[in-house]
Amino acid sequence: MIENLRRRLFAAGMPLLLGLLAIPALGQNGPDAALATLIRQADTAFRAGYAAMQAGDLEGARVDFALTVKLAPQLPEAHAALGAILMQLGNPQEAIPELEETLELEKAQNRGDESAQANLALAYQAVGLKDAVAGNLDQATVELRKSFDTTQDPALQSQLQDQIGSLLANQKRWPEAQAAFREAIRLSADGPTAGNAHMHLGVALAEQKQYEEALTELGKAVELVPNNAPANALAQFQLGRVLALVGMDEQAVPHLEAATRGNPAPMGAVLELAMAEQRLGKQEEAIPLFQQAVALDPHNPTALANLGLALTQTGKAKEALPIYQRALAETPNDPVAHQDLGVAYLQQSDFDGAIAQFEKAQELSPSDPHVHYDLGLAYKLKDRMEDAARELQKAASLDPTLPDPPYTLGILYMQTGRLEDAVTQLRAALALRPENGDGWAILGSVLKQLNRRDEAVTALRKAVELLPSQPGPHLTLAGVLAEQGKREEATAERKVAAELSRTAVSRQRATFSTNAGNQLMQRGEIAGAVGRYQEAIVADPSFAEAHRQLAVAYVRQGRTADAAAEQAKAEALDAGPK
Repeated sequence: MIENLRRRLFAAGMPLLLGLLAIPALGQNGPDAALATLIRQADTAFRAGYAAMQAGDLEGARVDFALTVKLAPQLPEAHAALGAILMQLGNPQEAIPELEETLELEKAQNRGDESAQANLALAYQAVGLKDAVAGNLDQATVELRKSFDTTQDPALQSQLQDQIGSLLANQKRWPEAQAAFREAIRLSADGPTAGNAHMHLGVALAEQKQYEEALTELGKAVELVPNNAPANALAQFQLGRVLALVGMDEQAVPHLEAATRGNPAPMGAVLELAMAEQRLGKQEEAIPLFQQAVALDPHNPTALANLGLALTQTGKAKEALPIYQRALAETPNDPVAHQDLGVAYLQQSDFDGAIAQFEKAQELSPSDPHVHYDLGLAYKLKDRMEDAARELQKAASLDPTLPDPPYTLGILYMQTGRLEDAVTQLRAALALRPENGDGWAILGSVLKQLNRRDEAVTALRKAVELLPSQPGPHLTLAGVLAEQGKREEATAERKVAAELSRTAVSRQRATFSTNAGNQLMQRGEIAGAVGRYQEAIVADPSFAEAHRQLAVAYVRQGRTADAAAEQAKAEALDAGPK
């Protein structure tokens, strides 16, 4: 009965995706009514799958071909069709058993299916089983070329060229692969399969670092594949991935977001989106995405390590520690993971834990200046000053362009009484980062202690310029001017420092009252919140956030005119003086 069914379904030769055969019209006579019904159902499902595939609806085709497999499980063409569609959808793991079943059934019938063999080769490659295909990739490529030479259908020729290009790409034969993809595009004439060919060409170009042309091809793929088609998600993912690769994270995010909404979403899309958000400084937005990526792939060290980093950067080092440990369980010799775990320990003031991780990272990556710097900083916080100085000096020698090693070394020397050495290191750091106001203030203080007053005044005036709202540099400058006998200038600096101190205290009070008001607002205690915001404004009328939150509270009370007035004040303060 199964053989009879197979003959009825595949007695003619209309070409389908990757060399499959269409089903001719079925007769109405059969061994019994049940078989006739089964045949009609299988025929209908297969034809519906073919129509959906031709229309670019790969998910619809998957559903129909899966039904065909269910109705006719010993029909190799049904398994081949389902496997081919799963490959197009980017699901090689699910495609493998279907394609393996195809070849087993074909072998039992003394037939061969080079398209199924080629797809199986691609599927094995995709999941990392590079040597699992009998006949290997070269043989599969030869068989596909034979199929190409024996058909005159441009649509099928385009699909075969695309598959040939994919096999060549998996062998990293890039020039040949690109030529095959370009031929597939030419033959497709912007038909239903053109989008895939453009996508594959874009990926191949990106692998060869031809990014500008790769982005053009991937953009075409996104345009040609319908938005509601699952293949569009894969095209969006590849475009977003390459945009991120060339440093265009902001442009990559919407494409990666579109990819994550695919059904199914391409493997790795959520992780790529999370890393793009992280590089844009959006750590809070990245955390749930990394958590989702870890849920999808619990043993992915990249997802784990970056989740730990995002948690650490948002002050959640305690939560990050077990995440980093899971990452290191996967890749115990990753120096970056050890270094990041050390930073998390450092944030928890666990200096011994930090030192142990930094020392391991240094052992694994002895020429990394950042590891030596982190280790030096941890030694300093542990009061191991000689060890700290050694590591900071090593960091500076490995990369003389880094400003942090000489800056921290300068502070260390200042704290241990090596003032001349401190000046040398601080000047080196400020030459690399002249906008460091705190560095100029510290240099001025050290020069004051060395009685190098003129140099101290120059450094402190630079600090005042860079830190106009901080009283400390003004006070130190006043002390140096007084030592120089410039009493009027010293008095003026002290007055500025006193006024800045009062302003700082007022801002501190305003911030405290505003935070208290926010807590009351969250509990629904609007009247109490209004009082706290008003206290904040009395303490510091220039604090825009207090005006803004008071406007919100007034709205909750229905005082729209008062709310508008406070909002206007906040906006004026945000804009600054005109």
